[in-house]
Amino acid sequence: MGEPTVTPLEGRDQALPEPVTTAPRQRRLHRLRSPRRPRLWFEILLIGMSYWTYSLVRNAVPEQRSEALRNADWIWRVEHSLGIAAEESVNHTVNSVTWLIVGMNYYYATLHFVVTLTVLVWLYRSHPGRYAATRLVLFATTAVALVGYYLYPLAPPRLMPGADFVDTVMVHQTWGSMASGDLKHMSNQYAAMPSMHIGWSLWCGLTVFALARLPWVRILGLLYPTATLVVIVATANHFWLDAVGGVLCLAFGFAVARVWYGTLPYTLPRRVPPKGQGRPLLPTKA
Repeated sequence: MGEPTVTPLEGRDQALPEPVTTAPRQRRLHRLRSPRRPRLWFEILLIGMSYWTYSLVRNAVPEQRSEALRNADWIWRVEHSLGIAAEESVNHTVNSVTWLIVGMNYYYATLHFVVTLTVLVWLYRSHPGRYAATRLVLFATTAVALVGYYLYPLAPPRLMPGADFVDTVMVHQTWGSMASGDLKHMSNQYAAMPSMHIGWSLWCGLTVFALARLPWVRILGLLYPTATLVVIVATANHFWLDAVGGVLCLAFGFAVARVWYGTLPYTLPRRVPPKGQGRPLLPTKA
């Protein structure tokens, strides 16, 4: 009689059961990444706390005046070398028309918040399935801007010594900037890079253009960040390159939302599917 032979079990390693925690973890992650119906009380609390935190951190960044002025001088030289240093001309031209520059001062002070909140409310009511993802873009944009304020203090053009910029808020006695007049001690004057006026307005404009149905509303969406760019330069609150910084922050915000949700916010379903139906396989715009 020959010796008994033992046949090894092929694929034994593959037959080992997976940890039982894998599936629940995947389900939890899927739930977190799936569109959910926003809750009004939570959104109000979240937005209020987020803006309070943003203001607190932004104003807690040390006002490094000497470094901020050096950075402003460097930005000004770079723009001259690029042939785009037109901020002073725009500032003086618009300042010569009193009603126009006064209107821009109030535009700078108010629409930055009013339009952003209006778009958030519109998203909440009309596009609940896209609300959380689009809001994430705005929050991530603002968060990375805070890093910029800390790492790169920058004085606005109106505070540059030796330059001929007009501080339009001071000259016309309006309250168009928290960093001018009696309110200047409530805001960090050297947090100009990146420009969140551009970051937020472009977020609003792209959201309206992508999701609005009426053509004239979509056009207004694109005109809003364009007008904001003119305003921030005409009031001498920002350089052109500050606007570029705002655009880059917004691109980061979209990248964060794209990684988390697996798609751009605007391609998610408009409505949240009822419980039990799950997430649609193909995002739709309607």
